Amino acid sequence: MSVLPVIMAGGTGSRLWPLSREYHPKQFLSVEGKLSMLQNTIKRLASLSTEEPVVICNDRHRFLVAEQLREIDKLAN
Repeated sequence: MSVLPVIMAGGTGSRLWPLSREYHPKQFLSVEGKLSMLQNTIKRLASLSTEEPVVICNDRHRFLVAEQLREIDKLAN
């Protein structure tokens, strides 16, 4: 049986204001180190035997998700 990870990255991150903004919420921020929380989550999954993860995000964040996945060489063609 294979596992399909689903990453929920669609919130606005209002509780982390003022660092987090509507168009750049907390999942795209670097809290510790150089990688964002989204990127760290994707990297952690790489060590597991799973399918490629699916990232669920708000429509206005789709370009941020693509950019961040591209930065860590995890954007599917």
